Amino acid sequence: MKGVTNSRSTMFHSRLSELRGISVFLEDFCSAAGIERQHCLRLNLVLEELFINTVRHGHGGDCDAPVWMMLDADERSVHVTYEDIAPPFNPYAHLPESPSDAAAETHKVGGLGVLLTKELAATRDYAYLFGRNRIRLAMQR
Repeated sequence: MKGVTNSRSTMFHSRLSELRGISVFLEDFCSAAGIERQHCLRLNLVLEELFINTVRHGHGGDCDAPVWMMLDADERSVHVTYEDIAPPFNPYAHLPESPSDAAAETHKVGGLGVLLTKELAATRDYAYLFGRNRIRLAMQR
């Protein structure tokens, strides 16, 4: 990636007890990349929502399945790549187009968390590659 100022990656097990480690990983990344606190908190919210959904819905609870997180920061954006080995699932496939449509769809989607990640990211895409769900997001910093 052209102009990358900071890049980090790590792996966590699909256990809710890993949430604190994810927060520490992200705080260290944000500090090293000079990302403002408000943007770091948004990133934390997005990663937590993705991770909790993987554990609860993808795996049906805590397990040792890996979740990979890669973060890259450039002058304008933070790029997130999130991968898990849960069954294939595109969290963005059935979302309402706008937050005003979310109330009617929330019970079908399973909550507002994925909609929130959609709204906070400037760009997002999903792919199922080599046995992994891959979500890529770009968020303004």
